[in-house]
Amino acid sequence: MLNESFCYEDGELCCDGLPLRTIAQAVGTPVYVYSAARLRHNAARLQRAFAPLRAELHYSLKANPNLTLVRMLSQAGLGADAVSAGEVDRALRAGVDPARIVFAGVGKTPAEITFALRAKIGWFNVESRDELTLLNRLAGEEKCRPQVALRLNPGIQAQTHPHIATGHAAAKFGMPPETVAEVLGARTAYPHLRLAGIHVHIGSQLGSVTETVAAVRLAQSLAAPYPDLRTLNIGGGFPVPYTPDDRYPQPEDFAHALAPLVGGWRVLAEPGRAAIADAGVLVIGVVAVKEQGGQRFVIADGGMTDLLRPALYGAIHEVVTLEQRDGPLAPAVVSGPVCESTDVLHRAAWLPPLRPGDLLAVLTAGAYGMAMASNYNLRTRPPEVLVEDGDWRVIRRRETWDDLLRLESEALDGRSPERS
Repeated sequence: MLNESFCYEDGELCCDGLPLRTIAQAVGTPVYVYSAARLRHNAARLQRAFAPLRAELHYSLKANPNLTLVRMLSQAGLGADAVSAGEVDRALRAGVDPARIVFAGVGKTPAEITFALRAKIGWFNVESRDELTLLNRLAGEEKCRPQVALRLNPGIQAQTHPHIATGHAAAKFGMPPETVAEVLGARTAYPHLRLAGIHVHIGSQLGSVTETVAAVRLAQSLAAPYPDLRTLNIGGGFPVPYTPDDRYPQPEDFAHALAPLVGGWRVLAEPGRAAIADAGVLVIGVVAVKEQGGQRFVIADGGMTDLLRPALYGAIHEVVTLEQRDGPLAPAVVSGPVCESTDVLHRAAWLPPLRPGDLLAVLTAGAYGMAMASNYNLRTRPPEVLVEDGDWRVIRRRETWDDLLRLESEALDGRSPERS
């Protein structure tokens, strides 16, 4: 969806006043383009929204882990929420204070946990008894006592796509209330851990605040018998609109609904999409246009390997031309070059007549775009560009075929030091 940073000026789609065509002509397509101004605007808005809760915000790296963007959000005052040791390492390299890193994730390995313990991160969000036992043992071996929040699965179905709902009873995430209660009642069994909080994250792109409030109430009831347990991590999932017709609660709505409940509590939150989604677009080039089966197909050089969400979730991202044109608009199936029928970026984008060489922008693509990009069909992942202060720079170069071969070339030559 267009916004103050991505809008038309003199008929050209611009990022903070800089024509996207200028970037596309310089670095080629597909290419991700981000607005530094919009990113900072979003960070400030989230901080204002949750200020009444005195919430500590931890940016969820899984939304977009680009090193430059993570560093910018850290400099804006956000910590980091990581779901792998790779994300912990990325946060550290971006300059995030280890004490402001939360390590979540449903399947942490011993190696990942040890790495995070040695980095002295601030919190572990623990998702099972087995993980708790493992963390306790490894913390003892490392002679440390990390802070732990138990992830509660409240058995609540969030109003969102089923693929991104995480708080219902059939989800793999967290522990049911009875298990959390049992663990809290046996805290002495984990002498190397400080069980200091409860974590609830019921899904992404949440359509209502009601379920979050219910999950928080349940978490508080479990913590009530323990006066020293007054930290509540409310997770993330704060939604963003992708089309003008989308109607979602705003971060301020979540904060307003929770404010009466959390007085006297230390509150953590983990926004991801809300920080970065509308700060990025994917610029693609038209390769071919054809009519078949009663439909107009626009084949582009960017597809599901660059932006997976439409194929994975049926997500809708608006697709627009980089130059405004007069003339009739008609629906078009915007497809990519990948050898899969699911490689569709939009099934009915209203677009003017197009020809090869025209440029399009897929909007609101800053979250879960490049983060989910792949090399399927041996396609190279696109570059990422940041627009800041009237200029632009590449913050991740386009991959090359040599990059794709680098991890295999020694094995091909019989020089690999590793043996199976």
